Amino acid sequence: MKELTHVIRKGNRPAAKPDIPLDCFAAVPRGAEEVAARELEALGIEGAKVGRGGVSFVTNREGLYRANLWLRTASRILVQLAVFPCSSPEELYQGVHALGWAGLITPAMTLAVDCSLRDSSLTHSGFVALKTKDAIVDRIREACGSRPSVDTSSPDVRINVHLLKNVCTVSLDSSGDALDRRGYRLERTEAPLRETLAATIVALTGWDGSIPLVDPMCGSGTIPIEAALMAARIPPGLQRPFGFQRWLGYDRNVWDRLLKEADNGVRQIPVGLVTGYDQDSQSLARATKNAAKAGFQGQLHFFHAALEAFRPEAERGVVIINPPYGKRLGEEEELKELYCQIGDIMKQRCRGWTGFVITGNLELAKYIGLKASRRFVLFNGPIECRLLKYELY
Repeated sequence: MKELTHVIRKGNRPAAKPDIPLDCFAAVPRGAEEVAARELEALGIEGAKVGRGGVSFVTNREGLYRANLWLRTASRILVQLAVFPCSSPEELYQGVHALGWAGLITPAMTLAVDCSLRDSSLTHSGFVALKTKDAIVDRIREACGSRPSVDTSSPDVRINVHLLKNVCTVSLDSSGDALDRRGYRLERTEAPLRETLAATIVALTGWDGSIPLVDPMCGSGTIPIEAALMAARIPPGLQRPFGFQRWLGYDRNVWDRLLKEADNGVRQIPVGLVTGYDQDSQSLARATKNAAKAGFQGQLHFFHAALEAFRPEAERGVVIINPPYGKRLGEEEELKELYCQIGDIMKQRCRGWTGFVITGNLELAKYIGLKASRRFVLFNGPIECRLLKYELY
């Protein structure tokens, strides 16, 4: 806690050493943990440990900034402050109150507390968040004579409390808004695929940008745009702010250098490398606007076409299809024909390509009629899904 205070309060104290270790946790969609670990390794952050729903790692301040900027699969990155046993409101208050909050938050700043619970004596997340807030502001009032205010929508510092089996972990949320909020999606469709899951899907296909990638049911364009960001080497966090930028010790020089490095590495992708198709004209209009906002106007094209009209032009490539799962009553029967059609189109028109279908309905997946060479377990929110890989010889 003392070392972290030095990192965050650089503006008010002597500058911190750049190699002070920070214990971090990147929360990811379940099933994306191994992909996130590989992302961290590619960023030069070694020793990441895969866990359920996330990856823990140790880095310095620059590494924390870099991870927020570049991780495509993470939903947020937490910096751990303390871990202590907690089976009662008193233990919670005392454990939180013992931390040096005056070194992290001034009375002029705002804060918010997020809470998650599992298998613990304390069962009401709202109560835990309130008790945590009380302990923090009491400690700051004792040290400074006044207390900070609460702002649940846009706080200067967001605190995360996680209670698992009567063990409490207190962390700072360095991301602010969830990292899937890239800044390019102007409107959200009825059942959008989160950007983090779309990036995970593209990563699991093994696509490296050397062959075409097509999404024949692209909706608002999330999968093609995430693929284009990868191919163009554009960091997913380039267009958005982060929580750490409001911390007391935010180092603007380090952040500006990371942005300049990223900008120097961006490349233009060739027309036709990534394309999307959909029969819904409103979805395509959104996809086109989103792609332009992401910086791909003139590079990423979307076409108005029903699935049965889809015919890939290249001899080989990657096709990714995200069909409806049929979760509404009576919908599953109607979708059997669609899944049969997906199988027929891949078998007859996509020879030489590699096909991928993401679905949350394994019964419907049987109607594709092809044998999957590999299955990846992923979660689209609470829905357990499979990413099915098909070698289309």
